[in-house]
Amino acid sequence: MTAALAEPSVALTHRDRAILRAVAGGTAELLGGAHPDLLVDGLCCSDQMAARRLTRAGLIAGAAAVSCGRRVPARLTPAGHQGLLAG
Repeated sequence: MTAALAEPSVALTHRDRAILRAVAGGTAELLGGAHPDLLVDGLCCSDQMAARRLTRAGLIAGAAAVSCGRRVPARLTPAGHQGLLAG
């Protein structure tokens, strides 16, 4: 598993990059809760642990504040864009 994703020296996994590409594609949403869930094309991401790790690492964020039970568009942060470019 990838430890501290925010560190530029740590490589993202293939799965991490696939999730970031899906978010960059513009069809992803975050569903607010204790641990926000990532939805892509209206369906739950198949690896919520990776999606949550990427969110906690600051690579994915909501386009607006995420409140419990509310969906907001997901977006890549500048660090998320950098992670995709580095891969």
